[in-house]
Amino acid sequence: MNRGSVQDLTIYSKELQEEMQLLVYLPSNFSPLYKYTLIIASDGKDYFQLGRLPRIADELLENNEIENIIFVGVPYKNVKDRSSKYEPTGEKHGAYLRFLAHELVPYLDEHYPTYQVGMGRALIGDSLAATVSLSAALKYPNIFGRVILQSPKVSGELMAAVDSFNSANSFTVYHVIGTGETAVKLTSGDTADFLEPNRELNNLMKNKGFSIFYEEFDGDHTWKHWQPDLKRALLQNFGL
Repeated sequence: MNRGSVQDLTIYSKELQEEMQLLVYLPSNFSPLYKYTLIIASDGKDYFQLGRLPRIADELLENNEIENIIFVGVPYKNVKDRSSKYEPTGEKHGAYLRFLAHELVPYLDEHYPTYQVGMGRALIGDSLAATVSLSAALKYPNIFGRVILQSPKVSGELMAAVDSFNSANSFTVYHVIGTGETAVKLTSGDTADFLEPNRELNNLMKNKGFSIFYEEFDGDHTWKHWQPDLKRALLQNFGL
């Protein structure tokens, strides 16, 4: 099987006042003559390593099952850095959303042959990275046209943002949650029920008219279940 390449880059974010690492997967037949759909992942290193997303993309692209994609992972620096950027109440949350929309997207549009329209850009994340992905799409619905949510952490702030959102046809949502996610261990050491809040989120999005795929899988809050789900997520969102 032909394997794509991964570039490890850094760009400086004025919004965050720090260097941001980027992992950029380019398909094996990458050419500036083609146009590419962008998939941007928070928890970026996890998607490359635990999710094995480049290998899944290699296989699907080789079989002509999905459109041309460039996959961009944005890794977090540590647990504290992750929560400050991804949590809706985090001190760097707003700056991180602005980084995604106003710095990362223009950088990628400038350096790669992208479609430069909302439906040509997707956000993907697991757990808190799913939370921040949905937050970014709600804040910048003209920039991001698709969102893939794997077991998002659903807070009151996120529900309120969805509730006050009035452009439900701006982006599509792919949303999965495990039936075993009823006592998820948090970094604080506490546990939380993820299942019921995700059901409430799905009901709210359905009532508001979002274009949504929703499924509950038989499993818990781990990559053991998110990793096998990725092939379907890519096929459903980017399939030919």
